[in-house]
Amino acid sequence: MLPEYLGMKVRASVKKMCEKCRVIRRRGRVMVICSNPKHKQRQG
Repeated sequence: MLPEYLGMKVRASVKKMCEKCRVIRRRGRVMVICSNPKHKQRQG
């Protein structure tokens, strides 16, 4: 099984792309999770 942080965009600046996006912090990284898989991002 792949780690959950793979398959997401990696950006220096993460922003909400729609109203369903949520900014969270996991393992010291800022991430955006959303019901739309295209909106998944992590900072790095």
